[in-house]
Amino acid sequence: MEPDIQTEPSEKPHWDRLAEEVLSPLGYEILEVSFKRGKNPVLLVRVERKDEVPISVADLERAGRALSARLDGLEALLPPHYLLQVESPGAERPLFTARHFERFVGLKVRVRSAEGNFTGRVGPVKGDEVTFLLDKDETRTLRLGSFKANLAEWPDKPR
Repeated sequence: MEPDIQTEPSEKPHWDRLAEEVLSPLGYEILEVSFKRGKNPVLLVRVERKDEVPISVADLERAGRALSARLDGLEALLPPHYLLQVESPGAERPLFTARHFERFVGLKVRVRSAEGNFTGRVGPVKGDEVTFLLDKDETRTLRLGSFKANLAEWPDKPR
């Protein structure tokens, strides 16, 4: 099935949808996709394994080959020279879903929200709400989708 990336000339292709359609059947979850234009354009795709096993270099190579093969058929939508980067989430891993927060309960995260920015520990996750434990026994509960969060510390063992 061809990904739905039809665009008007003024619109950007849906790189995240393309990456999802190519990599999801291979067992990868797409965490982030960005396309940076400029002198050296870069299509960056951050992935993790759906089975939550730590991602390996072999996984990144496999995902990169699959995505590259699909992108080769979309030359008209891409600059003549660009760099495809397929990466693991890294030390400042973004957290999006309830499951992401459940996996990292107890770890410090940096949170950016309309109510203000803060660093706290991931607390209980109930439905689409995450509670963060701040200093001085203060807590803050936010609804998923209303904030952005990244790990501020890495776990001792993979989670």
